[in-house]
Amino acid sequence: MQNLSLLSQTERNRIELDKQAAYTVWKVKNAKAGYEAFVELSNNISDDDDRDFFERAVSKYKVQMGVK
Repeated sequence: MQNLSLLSQTERNRIELDKQAAYTVWKVKNAKAGYEAFVELSNNISDDDDRDFFERAVSKYKVQMGVK
């Protein structure tokens, strides 16, 4: 395991986006949020590469958690 403070800002940002994706899918699965939460978060990401990374992470967690 790595010390997160040693990672670059880009890598730390990707970890945060991955966590947000997992948490949002969990909230939708447990009826704590609607599907619009994915669009809201995605629209708040200004960088196209980060937005694409977030959307791929959401897809990954949807499959893992059985959310359609």
